[in-house]
Amino acid sequence: MIFEEKKITLKNGITALLKTPEINDAEQLLSCIKTSSGETDFLSRYPEDWEGFTVEDEEKWISDNRNSNNNLIIACYIDGKVVGSCDVTFFSDTKTSHRAGLGIAITKKYWNMGIGSAMFSELIKIAKEHKGTEIVELEFLQGNERGRALYEKFGFEVVAVKPKICKLKDGTYQDLFYMQKYL
Repeated sequence: MIFEEKKITLKNGITALLKTPEINDAEQLLSCIKTSSGETDFLSRYPEDWEGFTVEDEEKWISDNRNSNNNLIIACYIDGKVVGSCDVTFFSDTKTSHRAGLGIAITKKYWNMGIGSAMFSELIKIAKEHKGTEIVELEFLQGNERGRALYEKFGFEVVAVKPKICKLKDGTYQDLFYMQKYL
């Protein structure tokens, strides 16, 4: 799926661009997720967990998503640089086609500027327009109160908790919270 480019003005007055990444953005997109993974314990991977992923793998992932009817990636660009991304996956099996899953990651330098809210506004609008989608869902890790506040702002509610889903390098565990929003 392709997202029509949209300029947004951030809280600090900077203009950002939301758009579906191009194949030649693969290296930047991969670098962005690796960076984000090292800046917080609230993503499901550490930076080293991405080491097996190549730029070619990322190019294929972007291409597959661009050509899909069920997946959409939106990246946020500031001065031509990828600073975050989000995605929506529309489930297509008969029993699950009423649901869609959302994900988001933003590099720390660009937190609290309104990027997350802008991206979530677009994802929810797209989900509402997607035929048959009734529920959007996401997961977040214990302690991610900033993320939780964003999700609750958009009407998501916790409906389940899975204990000890992630184990951090220091040996502590994180529970996973599953949220849904009915459209």
